[in-house]
Amino acid sequence: MKFKFTNIHYILLLATVVLGSSCNSKKAGKVAKADPKPNIIIYLTDDLGYGDLGCYGNPIIQTPGIDKFASEGVLLTDCHSAGTVCSPSRSGLLTGRNPYRSGFYYIQGAYGAHMQNDEVTLAELLKTQGYETAFMGKWHLSRLEKSEKYDEPGPGDQGFDYWFASTHNAFSGPKNYGKFLRNGEEVGETDGWYVDVLTKEATNWLTKVRDKSKPFLLVVSTHEPHTPIAPPEKFSSLYDNATVDSLEQTIKYGGVDRTLYDISSNKKEYYGTVSQLDHAFSDLMKTVEDENAYDNTMVIFTSDNGPEHPVNLEESQGTWEEPIRDYCFGTPGIYRGMKRYPFEGGHRVPGIVRYPAKIPAGTTSDAMVVATDFLPTVATLAQAEIPRDRNMDGKDALSAFLGEKIERDEPYLWLFPTHEDTYFRMPHVAMRYDDYTLLGWFPEKTEEGTLVEWMKSSVPVKFALYNLSTDPGQENDLAASEPETVEKLKPIMIRTWKKIRDEGPDWGKLKSPKPKAASLTN
Repeated sequence: MKFKFTNIHYILLLATVVLGSSCNSKKAGKVAKADPKPNIIIYLTDDLGYGDLGCYGNPIIQTPGIDKFASEGVLLTDCHSAGTVCSPSRSGLLTGRNPYRSGFYYIQGAYGAHMQNDEVTLAELLKTQGYETAFMGKWHLSRLEKSEKYDEPGPGDQGFDYWFASTHNAFSGPKNYGKFLRNGEEVGETDGWYVDVLTKEATNWLTKVRDKSKPFLLVVSTHEPHTPIAPPEKFSSLYDNATVDSLEQTIKYGGVDRTLYDISSNKKEYYGTVSQLDHAFSDLMKTVEDENAYDNTMVIFTSDNGPEHPVNLEESQGTWEEPIRDYCFGTPGIYRGMKRYPFEGGHRVPGIVRYPAKIPAGTTSDAMVVATDFLPTVATLAQAEIPRDRNMDGKDALSAFLGEKIERDEPYLWLFPTHEDTYFRMPHVAMRYDDYTLLGWFPEKTEEGTLVEWMKSSVPVKFALYNLSTDPGQENDLAASEPETVEKLKPIMIRTWKKIRDEGPDWGKLKSPKPKAASLTN
């Protein structure tokens, strides 16, 4: 669908353009002084595919709450995570920077990676403007459990006044998970499923803990529908029937091979988990309404990357299994690739934004938005100044939420996860340029040197070109038929990649982290 303009839409957009034109390009723009600073909620799901929701065309999964939410705001059809796997994506969302700049070449802990103290997060920016801030759920940017060996910055060090979080996923759950920390203190075993526990904690913070005289930032980061998958039976039973069995045969899985053995009986658990997620999200939105925060709260609903797939022969080289991934039935819809892949399905994700004060209800936008755009967008609305002492990749996306394109100084790059079971089976870099996406492969890795050394010394040497407007499934490589386009885009990709690559830290040589800037610790 295309965005439908009415007179009021035009007036809103014109006001946005006029305000933006008066801003210094190196600073976050200022909204009108009379405008109240909006509350911000970012609801980040885990491994939810672009095609997993009813409002994105899924014929099976029932998501009435999220579908209703989409009807109240703008549904983004070209929304992307900042990375192709969880920790990089989370880093990019909170910092507005490509995660490879911050050293998230794979997940938290790999090569010693964690969010460094001198990164500036969205929470820290909003605190300078009087916001109260809270984080709930999966952090996965540092080890939260402190010890003599590990003392890494956590949510409280990165601008969150209140936090209730786990270092990573609920691998012992998702029911009755026992590894949450609340403001640094261990909580012990919780009663209920991960997403429901988050809803309860977030509701308590919204209604009883926060200072209601202040605007707020709330980030809710779910485990669901990441593995392990085990929803309440009332949700999974919705999908235990012949109709679902038939419809599942029509679902696409990004062109990534599935298992050779039958796992179809597991699909009801995945579908049920997405419905459980929908129910929990609806409960949280009801709390927002009950708190009289509906009109002046921007709620962003999205996912950290494309959907997970079962372990296949290519990935495992026939040497290992991971049975919990046999429950993965997420879909990227019509797009190619799944989680980890720089192909479109690895990073094109659901993106829905509701902000009644500025965004017309029931609209659709095909403008490209990346999760790194959320920081400058929110900073502009909150009248916060974006740091000028670092490279930023995000752009103010409010115009995109109103159906207009975003002009970018540099195209965005999505990178593969630098890990032993990924580098040999996928492209290493993807770059969008208008409707085109250029994919690049590094030279083949030799036996010499580590994987990170190879990554940090490589540039793409092989390329594929796709036009997403005519070939969303990336089936027809245009590199041979449009060599002039490839030659135009290659140097842009290489130049942009080298800047990002060379900024990323070498964790083996990294010195002690720098302290926070004083202005951001108040």
